[in-house]
Amino acid sequence: MGDFDLFKTNEEHEELRAAVRSVAEDKIAPHAAEVDETSSFPQDALDALVATDFHAAHISEDYEGVGADALATCVIIEEVARVCASSSLIPAVNKLGTMPLILGASEEVKQRYLPPVARGEAMFSYGLSEREAGSDTAAMRTLATPKGDDWVLSGQKSWITNAGVSEYYTVLAVTDPEGRRGRNISAFVVHADDAGFTLGEPERKLGIKGSPTRELFFDDVAIPGDRMVGAPGEGLKIALRTLDHTRVTIGAQAVGIAQGALDHAVAYVKERKQFGKAIADFQGIQFMLADMAMKLETARQMVYVAAAKSERGDDDLAFYGAAAKCYASDAAMEITTDAVQLLGGAGYVKDFPLERMMRDAKITQIYEGTNQIQRMVMARQLLK
Repeated sequence: MGDFDLFKTNEEHEELRAAVRSVAEDKIAPHAAEVDETSSFPQDALDALVATDFHAAHISEDYEGVGADALATCVIIEEVARVCASSSLIPAVNKLGTMPLILGASEEVKQRYLPPVARGEAMFSYGLSEREAGSDTAAMRTLATPKGDDWVLSGQKSWITNAGVSEYYTVLAVTDPEGRRGRNISAFVVHADDAGFTLGEPERKLGIKGSPTRELFFDDVAIPGDRMVGAPGEGLKIALRTLDHTRVTIGAQAVGIAQGALDHAVAYVKERKQFGKAIADFQGIQFMLADMAMKLETARQMVYVAAAKSERGDDDLAFYGAAAKCYASDAAMEITTDAVQLLGGAGYVKDFPLERMMRDAKITQIYEGTNQIQRMVMARQLLK
């Protein structure tokens, strides 16, 4: 009959979940409302995650990391997002920023940049989008002009998560303006203190307010040639392969937010009394909860299967990564909206975390490729 453990997370994954949940409940959850209210970076969460090696667990032991597999990384992100979506962007974006290096960089570049991230001394952000090149990544205008063995970077990037707190940035730029579209882009590592590199004001956002989102500006920033990630012209290919892997982590984040909302909603309906009984006794409420839990479990299974494919580097990862991210984020939006409804007036006020979770869920449908783009990715795989 074969091995039926295929569809079970192993014991290590569940021990990891318990460990992360404990850190999240003790050290991250108590600050979540204030982080959202004041739009301040969750430093307490970063400290707690670094202390437990959950901040960049995906980095392999070869680079001083703990070598968590793709599913373990998703479990970490999910459990942090369950209490604070802003904080879950610490492990998620550390993976996003470093994944181009892991996939495409020379050994020398990996040895230089991955260990400080693994040790918790630096965070890594990812600079792909521009004001006029969001979904249409190949239309980017940021330019890297050769100067001897080095490069001079000019242009801007938009919507950069954790900008200002990250030490390093993987930045995509056009290196061959006359070259073939999409094949003329290269990736570079930019340092926070590079001369000519500045940041825009933090964006004022609907959700994930504790994670700073800012523009990056490059005013003739000199980049040494040994900071290129991969070969010239390979940048966009590496960037898109990166997203195949990291979209799965956004699915995990969506699952975590939805789980947090469902947990609060279930607890509330058991306590809240109307018409002389707990509202959990009403079938209308029970059916809503059942639908929420069913969608959540579907999303979780899709994310975990996609994570397993990410770990193995399966050929069909592009489809599964897009499907998991798209389905899980849509489910999170529905589940958080329903959770707010189940709490009624209490769901709409900041005394309860549900309205924050609903606001935080929205971005999961937008970043790392809008869900419209995910559907294009899926269709393209089907029609190949």
